[in-house]
Amino acid sequence: MMEALLILLLVAGANACGNPTYLPYTRVVNGINARPYSWPWQVSLEVNRGTYYSHTCGGSLIDSNWVVTAGHCISSGRSYRVVLGEYNRSMDEGPEEVIDAAKIFVHPQWEPSCLACGNDIALIKLTKPATLSDKVKPACIPPAGEIFENGFPCFVTGWGRLYTGGPTAAELQQALLPIVDHQTCKQVDWWGNSVRTTMVCAGGYEKSGCNGDSGGPLNCQGAEGLWYVFGVVSFGSSRGCNTPQKPTVFTRVSAFNSWIASLCPYFDSWHPKTNHIDSWCGEDPSSEA
Repeated sequence: MMEALLILLLVAGANACGNPTYLPYTRVVNGINARPYSWPWQVSLEVNRGTYYSHTCGGSLIDSNWVVTAGHCISSGRSYRVVLGEYNRSMDEGPEEVIDAAKIFVHPQWEPSCLACGNDIALIKLTKPATLSDKVKPACIPPAGEIFENGFPCFVTGWGRLYTGGPTAAELQQALLPIVDHQTCKQVDWWGNSVRTTMVCAGGYEKSGCNGDSGGPLNCQGAEGLWYVFGVVSFGSSRGCNTPQKPTVFTRVSAFNSWIASLCPYFDSWHPKTNHIDSWCGEDPSSEA
């Protein structure tokens, strides 16, 4: 009996969202190599180039079958797959799991010719559930309308370019990006009318997202200690990756709860009480833009 209970507890712990086994570094300002597997929901989204697949964007596992990324990361007619349990992309370290995309849902109001129009979000249903472990876990999705205050410490993670025009990272990078509130970010000498309330700005000083980080998470820790994918990397300044008063702009995930919930008929495998999405299906969640 005790052995069976222990197994159930271990399974529940492995499936719980936003609770990494290997705790991330949280006291750094500039970009650094992340602690291996401390962001266990981070995935590398790869696109088929004909004879091989290559990294094109980041993404976040939000359930064993589902990944959230940016709409602009998806091109019609292309084949995609995700790599989970990845840390150093230049070598096979053992925990990696490669799963093809079965179906991709790009937000119906996403316009490829207009990044500033918003709705830059997509969900990828995998061909099979990921094997959850201490190195592969889902992130939590924030409640509808959730907004973190100005200066709240969040972290961007990804394998994007290390600096403007520079090489992409081999090892997963992380950087502290404090939230910039909407009132500040929409000022004319910041992003002006290019940012909408369905977006969130973060950083804009020492570090930011860069090419190749697109689709990856803005990780914010809630009061209860769980980590949320609060944003999805959308766009940054054309003048460079670390431009003052031009913070990285993310799709604010908490503005799209209703859209995510509208895909509930496609969610065919659930682990009760392991992810906030569980409670949405069969209900009518609100979305505050």
